[in-house]
Amino acid sequence: MDKIECVVIGAGVVGLAVARALALAGREVLVVEAESAIGSGTSSRNSEVIHAGIYYPQGSLKARLCVEGRRALYQYAQERALPHRRCGKLIVATAAAQVDQLESIAAKARANGVDDLVLVTAALARAMEPELQCLAALHSPGTGIIDSHALMLSLRGDLEAAGGMVALRSPVDSARCDAQGIELAAADGTRLRCDCVVNAAGLSAPTLASRFDGLPAAHVPQAYFAKGNYFTLTGRAPFTRLIYPVPEPGGLGVHLTLDLGGQAKFGPDVQWVDRADELAVDPARGEGFYAEVRKYWPRLPDGALQPGYAGIRPKVSGPDAPAADFLIQGPRDHGVRGLVNLFGIESPGLTSSLAIGSTVAQLLQ
Repeated sequence: MDKIECVVIGAGVVGLAVARALALAGREVLVVEAESAIGSGTSSRNSEVIHAGIYYPQGSLKARLCVEGRRALYQYAQERALPHRRCGKLIVATAAAQVDQLESIAAKARANGVDDLVLVTAALARAMEPELQCLAALHSPGTGIIDSHALMLSLRGDLEAAGGMVALRSPVDSARCDAQGIELAAADGTRLRCDCVVNAAGLSAPTLASRFDGLPAAHVPQAYFAKGNYFTLTGRAPFTRLIYPVPEPGGLGVHLTLDLGGQAKFGPDVQWVDRADELAVDPARGEGFYAEVRKYWPRLPDGALQPGYAGIRPKVSGPDAPAADFLIQGPRDHGVRGLVNLFGIESPGLTSSLAIGSTVAQLLQ
């Protein structure tokens, strides 16, 4: 039976960041990915936003790792000349009841270490974005966008330069954990003995963990799937910043994000689904998008929104529960030597990826 020191399951942006951190720490690392390319799951179906760390509960992993990850990600993108832009965003109040919420959002952000938010009047917001309609707004200059595929290619390059490897079309079926380490069983029957395993399988992480013999079932959360639909704008957007409404229960509202070419998309919304492969966008959902977007962009033309794509958030809390924090389980949590499970790594997972990598590497020291 072959043996390797560390295996990371999943070659999304988080799995690659974890593998890179382990390899740079001098570990022997293999990334195994079920699909035929890196980053073909959740990592390829998001907004590509570098979040500031505004909305998350103080002291949560999401808050801490987002703020740490944002700083690290901007520095990394600058050093590697990766396509990105610190474009900023406006969080807009479009109803009188929402104006007071802006200050509470700013206070939560300050508690998380985000100290660059500026409350702006409606007139100043319109001066920044002439097509915008609002009563007041928060300006977040630290928010940005990045080419997530370029980022993942760079992370893979760093991993391989440090001696690590990526094996595609290599799905893991199960594992057996004992005092000597962890034995992985691939779908084709191949077995691999490892000293440490990081389960970064994203949407499949809970299901995979449930097949780890020796991991107590109480430490495997139930998986929930929150689909996010995106609609794209035909033509060029009249905005240079991201536009977010005041958050609503269950999500951040139908917001406008831009890609590095200036094209706009709206979403994601929140649609709870039963399976992780329900990725078709129903054109009928666009009617609701028009109503929401016109609260802050009343001149959105009829027929300008086209079904774009959808992503699935890897949730570990259901529709009637508060949003769960990142769940990073190490040996001290579940008692299995050498195993780290990453559950519920939804947004801001992309922004937090480098910080998550460092955290996991420390857990496995």
